[in-house]
Amino acid sequence: MPERVELWWARRQFSRGADVPYPVGTYREAWAPYPALIRQYHPELNAGITLTQIPPAADVLLLWQCEAGHSFAATPAEQRNRPGRERRRSAWCPDCSTSARAPVAILGEPVARPKRARPPRPPRTLCPKTPGLPAGESFVSVCAPRPASAVEAQLRADVFARLGVTSGRNAVRVSRPFFDHVEVWPDILLPELRIAIEYDSTGRHGLEHVGKREDADRRKDRTLRATGWEVVRIRTGRLEPIGPYDVQLSSVGRRGVDRLIDVLRDIRGSLLVDAYLV
Repeated sequence: MPERVELWWARRQFSRGADVPYPVGTYREAWAPYPALIRQYHPELNAGITLTQIPPAADVLLLWQCEAGHSFAATPAEQRNRPGRERRRSAWCPDCSTSARAPVAILGEPVARPKRARPPRPPRTLCPKTPGLPAGESFVSVCAPRPASAVEAQLRADVFARLGVTSGRNAVRVSRPFFDHVEVWPDILLPELRIAIEYDSTGRHGLEHVGKREDADRRKDRTLRATGWEVVRIRTGRLEPIGPYDVQLSSVGRRGVDRLIDVLRDIRGSLLVDAYLV
């Protein structure tokens, strides 16, 4: 049962035998990937306790205030797990999210939508467009999305300028379904090395690669590794590594690509990787 922050703090003071059980900055790295939550949290609304003093797993009710001025109570886990399918800034606030889905109003009067019984969910069908290749084979997929950002496209160009491997492929056939496909779409594929490269940032509204979306990233990586591929994630925006070969960078440039090449050597060995250097 979540408790008020004052009661939680007093209990921590007693159990740890200290006036300040968690010094300021203790959990700074854990909260850094969530800039939207850093902006929403105000110590004056939470007994003067800063966000960096609160463990992300603490079962405590905190007061938050969105940029529109809405105040609401939520636990750290509830806030960190808000990112879902929506890619709107309003996703971080329950009031803003509800307003974004409000019924259409005519002449100032809201129109009530009749409640309809939700039909039973049909059995999941997998996309039939994936070619019948062996698991682990890379190919060009018609379902793969376009590059999400200019930085990702530039990174792809820089990597293939350094490595003379097959380019143009955008999907890997996997052995078990990943959502509605039996293929996954890494940002960059190096088929000869069987290494997938992902570029991760928190995005415009701080919604990308955090919360439930991080869980999907982990699942995607496990699915790729089950087919013999390795994954390297370039993590920016204070995102913490989630895999053994992930690289944290403040920005992607020449030094970032050099560091990536070193990681590829750690995975497949210098002899193999250097053979493809241009």
